[in-house]
Amino acid sequence: MIRPGLCSVTFRELPAEDVVRHAAAAGLEGIEWAGDAHVPPGDLDAATHARTLTEDAGLVVTSYGSYLSFVGTDSAVHAEGGAVIAAARALGVPRVRVWATRTGSEETSAEDRARAVGRIQDFADRAAEHGLEIGLEFHGRTLTDEIGSTLRLLDEVGRANVTTYWQPHQDMPTREALDTLRAALPRTSTIHVFSWWPRSERLPLAERSDLWEAAFAILAATGKDRDALLEFVPGDDPALLQREADALRTLITAGEEIAR
Repeated sequence: MIRPGLCSVTFRELPAEDVVRHAAAAGLEGIEWAGDAHVPPGDLDAATHARTLTEDAGLVVTSYGSYLSFVGTDSAVHAEGGAVIAAARALGVPRVRVWATRTGSEETSAEDRARAVGRIQDFADRAAEHGLEIGLEFHGRTLTDEIGSTLRLLDEVGRANVTTYWQPHQDMPTREALDTLRAALPRTSTIHVFSWWPRSERLPLAERSDLWEAAFAILAATGKDRDALLEFVPGDDPALLQREADALRTLITAGEEIAR
């Protein structure tokens, strides 16, 4: 089952109450709470508040969208990782999203890559003690900026609780984007959904229906449960969320029908 939801970072300027209200009104089923907006690492009051709001609205807290990137001193990274885990536990999530550094795979030295791998392993082991999965943000200017580096990184980390998110990279045509999904599919946990073309121009989701129908068909064919989370809407406009949520559900259904 593919479950439609919302990343709270979509509306980073809105209070948590409004994020939940808009998500519920749009008929979405869950929320990934953002660590750089609504639930900062270590802020247990904010995490508990977001969880209560979400569950009271009949929604699921799908994941914690942290911005932990394993950059800095060992002690700073260790401390930030602990704060991220604390917030995730207060949210009651099964999964934490992290960033695999802040430099691209081609620009990262072998030494820096090895350091990042060790830090991700350490964080994953600590998270596993609390039953948490880790999802790598699939994104440019990180070690997951292309599919080969992403798969290699997962192998290097070698932890059962570490998978990857997936989204189409900027400026990537439909066929190439779908190829990255197929390659990462067995190790993909969560999908970030948006329609950018070209580069960062935010279009209605339906403008890339060819991409998303095919993507959801690929996902549905596996029979595995996954979250598909709206991450951006045109103009960051909450008034457009209902339209985009309707489009998301339509595309998921179309993909499921293709997969049958």
